[in-house]
Amino acid sequence: MAAATLLAGCAGGVLDPRGPVGVGNRQILLDSLGVMLVIVIPTIIAILAFAWWFRASNPRAQYDPGFTYSGRIELIVWSIPTLTILFLGGLIYYGSNVLDPRRPLGPPDQTLEVQAVALDWKWLFIYPDRQIATVNELYLPAGMPVRFRLTSASVMNVFFVPQLGTMIYAMNAMESTLNLQADHPGELYGQGAHYSGAGFPGMNFRVLVLPPGEFDRWATRQRGAEAVLNAQTYGQLARQSSDVAPQVYGHVQPGMFDAIVHQVLPPSRGPEGGEPQIHPKPLAAGICTGPVAAGRMAFDFGGRD
Repeated sequence: MAAATLLAGCAGGVLDPRGPVGVGNRQILLDSLGVMLVIVIPTIIAILAFAWWFRASNPRAQYDPGFTYSGRIELIVWSIPTLTILFLGGLIYYGSNVLDPRRPLGPPDQTLEVQAVALDWKWLFIYPDRQIATVNELYLPAGMPVRFRLTSASVMNVFFVPQLGTMIYAMNAMESTLNLQADHPGELYGQGAHYSGAGFPGMNFRVLVLPPGEFDRWATRQRGAEAVLNAQTYGQLARQSSDVAPQVYGHVQPGMFDAIVHQVLPPSRGPEGGEPQIHPKPLAAGICTGPVAAGRMAFDFGGRD
């Protein structure tokens, strides 16, 4: 009953997976726990048994101060840790190969690509095939493999959706790859899992898993949004802000993610005026309001191609 009560709080975490990678991660955790309990449980039993048998009131317990060596005991002492290392090594091999973050979960033509950028303190998700983007909300189709390309436009951070599995770092001027899949529609929790400054507690996002047909309709509807993500609006978004409401960009200038990775678009400037600006309400309200003229769609890369 106590174990059931404790496990009741595991919903929504790594022990409640919603995809094949999450299932594999949970299996590794449980298998590793089982292998280590093979040592822990006998050790606890042996401690209690020795304490009871060699108690002062037991006349049958033999005291042998001249005892120095036993081949049988040495065999047990060394064989159990050796077997444990072999078993854990097998689990590590499985996790390093079958659950390699870069390993595709499906053919390229049936895989959705999402480009994720860690900012201060929010997440930007770009859907290059649909030319739309969202902030602090991630939409995925159920049953379809997803290939994430991740980077950071600020300090190092970690992309983590516990129920989908495998957290991975997003680093400045670098690109990471992560393949995940959500099996069933629903709402999941995602977060930045590496401390990144004053606004870190609010750096989380909703993951909305939709049926494939509904996901296509959602993406089509977002194309009608007036907000455009280009060099100018990205510069405003990259400024420090916390607890930013979910936003949608109805059009994304091609090449945005690569420009961020290669720092053609400069990284976040950090605190402005000596103080972190973690609640710039005019910025949060102004990013996605008002039409953007078509003439402002061209990138300004300072003369660079």
